[in-house]
Amino acid sequence: MADLAPAPLRPRAEAEAARFPPLLAQAEFLARTVLLGEHGRRRAGAGDDFWQYRPVQPGDSRRMIDWRRSARSDVQFVRQREWQIAQSVMLWVDPAASMRFASDKNLPDKADRARLLALAVAILLVRGGERVGLTGSALPPRRGEVQVARLAEALLQESGADYASPDMSGLIPHGRALLISDFMGDLDPLREALTGAADRGVRGLLYQVLDPAEEAFPYTGRTIFESMGGTLAHETLKAGDLRARYLERLAERKDALAALCHATGWRYGCHHTGESAQSALLWLHGAMAGGAGA
Repeated sequence: MADLAPAPLRPRAEAEAARFPPLLAQAEFLARTVLLGEHGRRRAGAGDDFWQYRPVQPGDSRRMIDWRRSARSDVQFVRQREWQIAQSVMLWVDPAASMRFASDKNLPDKADRARLLALAVAILLVRGGERVGLTGSALPPRRGEVQVARLAEALLQESGADYASPDMSGLIPHGRALLISDFMGDLDPLREALTGAADRGVRGLLYQVLDPAEEAFPYTGRTIFESMGGTLAHETLKAGDLRARYLERLAERKDALAALCHATGWRYGCHHTGESAQSALLWLHGAMAGGAGA
């Protein structure tokens, strides 16, 4: 809640607090639309539950062979068990002013959609036995419904800056992370953050949330473009003349984000607020379950 005058601080705090129960309820409803299953654990590892048989591969020791199953075939089989070790998944949702943009009153702003998706993902992860927290030091990863409530409250915090870079402190080595933003600010801090995370074995998702107008640039004639934080402004008499160059720059930025993810073993996705939140959550759920770098 940076850059707020003392007088309006209390009304704004009360307004933010009033949004907390609806956000949690919406995220709970959205999470119920996704089949939870055994999220994040359908892979071989050290556990107790049987997962599958697979043919013996070079490097497998004889003690791994299931001789009873192999006796029914000409092929030898290994009995694999499910991975049962809970992982830590850290979330970061861009709190900057640019996320408060919505081109139409019938659309959610980017921040509201980002919070909703992050919290719904957290609910699925927690109910799948994972530990979830926020990057930084404010909310370390924990399990349980109480942690979901803490996440919902923490996600409502905003910044007065136009753009923000992810705070990657608090990441658990070899854990996972989900960063949600419009990624419209300087990319250099993001490159440094992801490179550092990859060096620690952290894999994750970059999920870009854009308003449909940011994707289509429907503006023509005299237009004043102003940042949500009010620090940047540009006036033009022929906005339509800027469209081709803008779309080219946006495509370049998306390519840069995808290339960064490829280089660090992360995964990139993009969502528009005019699309359904359910389709976005399904993609996120599948990407998290399938491995971030898949």
